[in-house]
Amino acid sequence: MERTGTLTIDMPEDVQQIIGRLEHLGYEAYAVGGCVRDTILSRVPGDWDITTSAKPEQVKAAFPRTIDTGIQHGTVTVMCHHVGYEVTTYRIDGEYADNRHPEQVEFTKNLALDLERRDFTINAMAYNDKQGLVDIFDGIGDLRRGVIRCVGDPGQRFDEDALRMLRAVRFSGQLGFRIEEQTRQAIIARASHLQHISAERIRVELMKLLVSKDAGQIREAYATGMTAVFLPEFDRMMQTDQHNPHHIYTVGEHSVRGVELMNRFFGQKGASWDDSIVPAAVDEVAGRLAADCTGKQRQILCLTMLLHDVAKPVCMTMDAEGVGHFYGHPQEGSALARRIMKRLTFDNETIDMVKRLIYSHDEQIQPVPRLVRRAASRIGKDLMPLLFLVQFADIMAQNPATIEPKLARVIAVERTYRQILEDESPLSLKDLAISGKDLISLGVKPGPQIGELLKGLLEIVLEEPEKNVREVLLNIAEEKISST
Repeated sequence: MERTGTLTIDMPEDVQQIIGRLEHLGYEAYAVGGCVRDTILSRVPGDWDITTSAKPEQVKAAFPRTIDTGIQHGTVTVMCHHVGYEVTTYRIDGEYADNRHPEQVEFTKNLALDLERRDFTINAMAYNDKQGLVDIFDGIGDLRRGVIRCVGDPGQRFDEDALRMLRAVRFSGQLGFRIEEQTRQAIIARASHLQHISAERIRVELMKLLVSKDAGQIREAYATGMTAVFLPEFDRMMQTDQHNPHHIYTVGEHSVRGVELMNRFFGQKGASWDDSIVPAAVDEVAGRLAADCTGKQRQILCLTMLLHDVAKPVCMTMDAEGVGHFYGHPQEGSALARRIMKRLTFDNETIDMVKRLIYSHDEQIQPVPRLVRRAASRIGKDLMPLLFLVQFADIMAQNPATIEPKLARVIAVERTYRQILEDESPLSLKDLAISGKDLISLGVKPGPQIGELLKGLLEIVLEEPEKNVREVLLNIAEEKISST
């Protein structure tokens, strides 16, 4: 085995102790895979995995607290200071009948055989402090070259687990690497095998790609035929020219650029992105809004950008001058996106937020306080900051010759909305100075009439926020009750 002893990796103390304990008992043990790759790249590993010559029962005997997370495949989770570390026995995988699972697993004492079964060279490196870096397949060379390359025969690797094809694109996006040509050709030949992979696994890889450094690599998933399997609607978007002066890209390319821009707002600057096209005013507002978002909200925003125009191909009409129009595409897109997300097993919160954002993404709110209050009441306070980000990304991915006044409008609306929040203007029923109990005290019987009265009062204070005073609203309510 090739060892590059001069390279030193700073491992967490718990990982050093697990490896040290196994070595003390006479076994081999190494940190392996993504944690080694990320540390070499000066990235913070999401977790630390350990591979060992010890069999699962020997690992369990070596530590006081373990969990049988994947015992049939040789994986035991060792708990240290309330953190779990997966420790997996060196293994050789048997035949893969379903493009996903080996029919049997054989344990081995040979680290080289274990590394040989892994997906990409950059994930097939192992390290411990005694031996240094074990790099049989020149993973470190591929890291330096910026290449995603399969270990051994790429066709065999993808036949073993078809999801590896989408993982290749995901790693390409996360690391800004290119896919090596033989690896790419093997993906093209086997893209249809993704039909055997569960929607859940595809969803996880898709979302990691969409929030990656170079999320535009989803173009490669399209070019190699993978999206045709799990997201055929996207293929149709990529193939639909818009024939509209506001757009210079296909529907799909516009949407991908929207995803790239969204990540730009979150500080992810892909190598191909030109920062100079982002106006300073947009950069300031979008950066501030993005800074207030959670990680899940970022995922929701990137997914929204991918799907916000998903219904344009089915809604498209051409007028007598040959100009394309997309009447009703936000409403149709909201419904279509919901079906897509259900198919890909997204959670209900994500589905709800994305479809609402798509439904409202094309609203051209004007920077007039009462109009902004009405829009916020209709759209929802939870959605407004996200909607501004969606509209910024959507507009900037259009024809550059048409975007300046559109961006200025959104900036002005966002400024108006901030002032509305600072003024604590009422925007929803719960913001009203009175409640249903107050109406009951006026003699209104519990039932639909209470809801109608409250909605009527909200309409009044949306126009005139200064009327959101308990006594004023009670007087208005009494007048309405007496007139019915």
